[in-house]
Amino acid sequence: RARRGPPLVALSGRGRCRVCSRRRDAGALPTKAMKITGTFEISLQPEPPFDDEAGVKLARARGEKTFTGPLSATSVVHMTSCVGPIPKSAGYVAIERVRGSLDGKQGTFVLQHLGVMSERGGRRLEVSVVPDSGTGALAGLRGTMEIRIEAGQHYYDFDYEL
Repeated sequence: RARRGPPLVALSGRGRCRVCSRRRDAGALPTKAMKITGTFEISLQPEPPFDDEAGVKLARARGEKTFTGPLSATSVVHMTSCVGPIPKSAGYVAIERVRGSLDGKQGTFVLQHLGVMSERGGRRLEVSVVPDSGTGALAGLRGTMEIRIEAGQHYYDFDYEL
């Protein structure tokens, strides 16, 4: 007969889940995959380029964000970027510490960004929670975030497990 509800986590004697083979603490509760959406505001303070060769510029920026919605938090993001002489072609990496509450759970975690865009139409943005960076009630947080801009408003879509 069919079972309803979330899947059970069956631990083997070696502390690994028999369903997915991931290591689990003996007393750990199963995690639940969640997806949330909200908005954020960002204020970015770019610095002058620290390197410029043949029009390919490397620069840093510091930003502050305020998230609203199920993620109610503030963050500081440190970004390093490369902008070339061809318009709309660039790349950036960033580290961002987020402080606040996620679905009512207080703590901090760190996001890592990797962004690339090209005049020729290519665009990719990866934002992931740095493993084991969660603190407080957010310890053990894993996930990825998508960022989108619609009509000038910034949105986040955060898929996470806790």
